[in-house]
Amino acid sequence: MSNASNERSPLARLLRPASIAIVGASAEPFSVGANALANIKRFGYPGELHFVSRKGGEIDGRPCVTSVDDLPMDIDAAVLVVPAAVVRETIEACARRGIGGVVVFASGFGEPDEAGKRAQDEFVAVAEKHGVAVIGPNCIGFVNYADAAPLTFEPVEFNKPEGPGVCVIAQSGAMSGNIRYALQGRGTPVSHSISTGNEAVVASEDCIDLLIDDSSVSLFAVFVEQIRRPPNFLRLAARARAAGKPIVLLHSGRGARAREAAKTHTGALAGDYATMRAFVEREGVVLVEGLDELFDVCALLARDPRPTRGGLGVLSNSGALRGVGLDLAEDLGLSVPDFALDTVAALKAALPSFATVDNPLDITAAAMTKPSMFGDCARAILSDPAIGFMLVAAMGGGKPQQMSKWKALQPELEGAKKPVAMCYLGDDYPLNADFMAEVRDSGVPFFRSPERAIRAFARLEKWGRASASLAAKSNFVAPRLSIDHKGPMVEWRGKEFFASLGISTPRGKLAATAKEARAIATDIGYPVALKAQADTLAHKSDVGGVIVGIANDAELEVAFARLISNVKSHLPGLALDGALVEKMAPKGGLEMIVGARRDPQWGPTLLVGLGGVWTEALHDARLLPAGASAAEIVGELKLLKGAALLGGLRGSPPRDVAALAALAERIGALMLANPEIVEIDVNPVNVYAEGEGALALDALIVTG
Repeated sequence: MSNASNERSPLARLLRPASIAIVGASAEPFSVGANALANIKRFGYPGELHFVSRKGGEIDGRPCVTSVDDLPMDIDAAVLVVPAAVVRETIEACARRGIGGVVVFASGFGEPDEAGKRAQDEFVAVAEKHGVAVIGPNCIGFVNYADAAPLTFEPVEFNKPEGPGVCVIAQSGAMSGNIRYALQGRGTPVSHSISTGNEAVVASEDCIDLLIDDSSVSLFAVFVEQIRRPPNFLRLAARARAAGKPIVLLHSGRGARAREAAKTHTGALAGDYATMRAFVEREGVVLVEGLDELFDVCALLARDPRPTRGGLGVLSNSGALRGVGLDLAEDLGLSVPDFALDTVAALKAALPSFATVDNPLDITAAAMTKPSMFGDCARAILSDPAIGFMLVAAMGGGKPQQMSKWKALQPELEGAKKPVAMCYLGDDYPLNADFMAEVRDSGVPFFRSPERAIRAFARLEKWGRASASLAAKSNFVAPRLSIDHKGPMVEWRGKEFFASLGISTPRGKLAATAKEARAIATDIGYPVALKAQADTLAHKSDVGGVIVGIANDAELEVAFARLISNVKSHLPGLALDGALVEKMAPKGGLEMIVGARRDPQWGPTLLVGLGGVWTEALHDARLLPAGASAAEIVGELKLLKGAALLGGLRGSPPRDVAALAALAERIGALMLANPEIVEIDVNPVNVYAEGEGALALDALIVTG
């Protein structure tokens, strides 16, 4: 450890301390101060150690000063075992002594009420003024296994990894411990475990920022309830990806309500979690949906943190597992490719003649008398170029058989250049202790549930696909528009903006009178539609402001008068610009929706999904960051529940997905180029047969 404290950032000094002070030290058994000291001793912490206690005297043979002001200058880190009421003044004292950072265990700050929030704001102001890093409050501190520095009151054992390990970062103290225990329990190395609590000063992102370049860290396991600075997190995700240290993220709140301020379908369909997902996955974050997935994906990535392309190969001695595995893989969208011809030949040479060579592979009961078949078949499967991952899921048998299977598999699994996992079926049935010890020491991820292993592989396959397309961001640049308007924009003006992007809309013009409407209809040709036009009239059909299928001049005359009357009866004081006269769209289009909105935290987002009446009925939509390329949008469209409709269903033709994606790409670019636009809703977009294009039938643009 370096003693050049002032050459390092406050957070670097706190997380990698060359000297520690326990403020509120105590020798009383099981007290917070005593637990903190016990951890430091258990780890054999090699740096300087200082105690502050109002009682003075000695603890563990070391003298205690009675005040922070009596400590030596420039200590790196302080653990504050003090009541909430004196946290601010204690941080002030730490600043006077040049202490780099502090851990605040105390609760009762920003989390319970306004008084707590004010108290937190007060000590934050002090810390920021003096450049003191603060982890907490309302946290259990952190454990740095790499540097033998545990600044926590939670009793922990020293399990220093031999090489790089997982850095666990969690806003919840209990969750940081839970994740750490789970990973260490299965032999996955852990380099750090950091509980960030309220994140009053130091946020999860700050810890990632500091540790990306730390050689002791191989990847990050992160649990958050809120990403406080999304742009910073995305920048760090890109850095971590470039460094080959993936972030595995568990973010609670998938069922969060949509933003109350949303006024259109786009806003109602785009909840906070979905927005977060769209952005973080695009920067290569592995987003998981539960604790089991977090543990399992980290176990796989700790062995090989690189994105992998290809499908799953399964080796088993259970024929029944073939169907179970295929069903689950299909549900999860995980590919299980057919073996290549060379692989089939190698497997046939290793298997009895009556075995069926297929993926998943059942090597039959013959392996009971010839366990070497496990190794031979594993080698063949791993050599297949279509296989990106391999799972060995077997009945272990008796204790001797468990070990014999492992001995045959061990060289292939330990030396594999692809992610692998091993599963012995039988749930909690006891296994050979020697076998379990060897598997743990080998670093090969081990499961008792094939379902958990397959779910983890599915997550990694999705991550691998996403990583391969990260460079395919849109090159389309929209024009900077002259917008002198706030609020909902009238449709005819919105469609003029669309025209500047090359987005197709029905031919039409604004008419102030029935006479003008007839002239426009004559020019564009019947049948036509009439749409009432006013900035504040966002949902025209609700007030009878849309009349379609007008076939001739006589019908147009009647329809124009009826349109004006309908709107006036519903909205007596509304001044109309007139009526938009448009050519009726060709029949046969599939109605889709394209929308965009400016999220206050994450920025512009893009939505694509089923449109028209299906929008509210099915809520089948996908979110992407604005700036997504047409290729990315096509990939998301394929993930819709109703994706089969785009490919042609029950005799309908395949749809022009490329045209729809190009339209959506342009909508996203419009948001990026024009920060005044807060929302765009295009519903419906009629998508015609492949090669026939897509037509935006509506255009709602909201500016702010």
